Amino acid sequence: MSTGSRSLLRTRGGHDSGRVGMVELFFDLVFVFAVTQLSHSLLAHLDAAGALRTGFLLLAVWWVWIYTSWVTNWLDPEKIPVRLMLFALMLAGLVLSASIPKAFAQQGAAFALAYAAMQVGRTAFMLWAARGEPVLRNNFQRILIWLAISAVLWIAGGFSEGDARWAFWVPAMALEIVSPMLYFWVPGLGRSSTADWNVDGSHLSERCALFVIIALGESLLVTGATFAGVETLGTSQALAFASAFVGSVAMWWIYFDTGAERAHHRIVHSNDPGRQARSAYTYFHVPIVAGIIVCAVSDELVLVHPDHADDVGIAVILAGPALYLVGTALFKWVTNDRIIPPLSHLAGLALLAALAWPAFAHAFSALQLGLLTTAVMVLVATWETLALRRPAKAR
Repeated sequence: MSTGSRSLLRTRGGHDSGRVGMVELFFDLVFVFAVTQLSHSLLAHLDAAGALRTGFLLLAVWWVWIYTSWVTNWLDPEKIPVRLMLFALMLAGLVLSASIPKAFAQQGAAFALAYAAMQVGRTAFMLWAARGEPVLRNNFQRILIWLAISAVLWIAGGFSEGDARWAFWVPAMALEIVSPMLYFWVPGLGRSSTADWNVDGSHLSERCALFVIIALGESLLVTGATFAGVETLGTSQALAFASAFVGSVAMWWIYFDTGAERAHHRIVHSNDPGRQARSAYTYFHVPIVAGIIVCAVSDELVLVHPDHADDVGIAVILAGPALYLVGTALFKWVTNDRIIPPLSHLAGLALLAALAWPAFAHAFSALQLGLLTTAVMVLVATWETLALRRPAKAR
């Protein structure tokens, strides 16, 4: 895509055309706060209802962030109107993040209004910015219609009470999740194609990798803050702290050692980068981020209560690594020429499933179970690293 100097769109094909701008990194700081709010909300409401609410809010946070990353894939962050738009999104994002703990209580309207403003406002700005690009403009016309419909549902739910909020918000979220699968089909306007989503793969892969770093960084912050607040430090607390740190390193290794770079190479050289971006980066990163957040919560539980693991604690300790392995397995599966997901990840999931068996799970303390799940993650990371670095056999 080649644009004039007055255009707000990136100029494709240059050396720095897909570079992530400093303003994009600044924008991401709001989502450090959002991830922290999500983990604290889950920890404060550690039951099935709390997990459901936190999972739903994570979807909303991810969806508003990934849609913005798609938009900044086309927009030039060095242009002042684009920067101002991102600053406006940051302000709304702070309101969104601040209202997360009480989004299903008295701050539902604030959450819904901030969310709807971000989704609709950003898309309307993109529609204006793409006025000289017919294909891109038509694509965002369809997107704006879908998001406008969902915005009505979000706002109606925000001003509702009790279960009525779910009745509006679930369809709203479903519309936004399903619409890319339906190529944003609109009567009279038809549908988009993945060819219309001619994204810069280098930019989008880097943006998603940075979000993973944000989530991992929040996990380390939670671990450090919890460890600093422990009044009596003993062997159990030291082991729990070490296990949490090694677990975070293992998660980083599983994603970044080879997976992120291979996926980056695949989307950059793809004939249909939009399709790769939709599946690998838009959808399959959700369980990756969810796994990191749940792992952060489990690390805090193990640090504070290393000797006791009830059913909820066991579920949290095992669910975090499982979600992360499911997400990274799917991510690597669609970004490589694999018949099945990586065997190392499948083996790790099998081991976690074995640990979830009641006869095993209740035989261990929270610390022991945490150490075992960390060992599983280290095993997966080591297995994949050795397998990918093994010299090819001579023919």
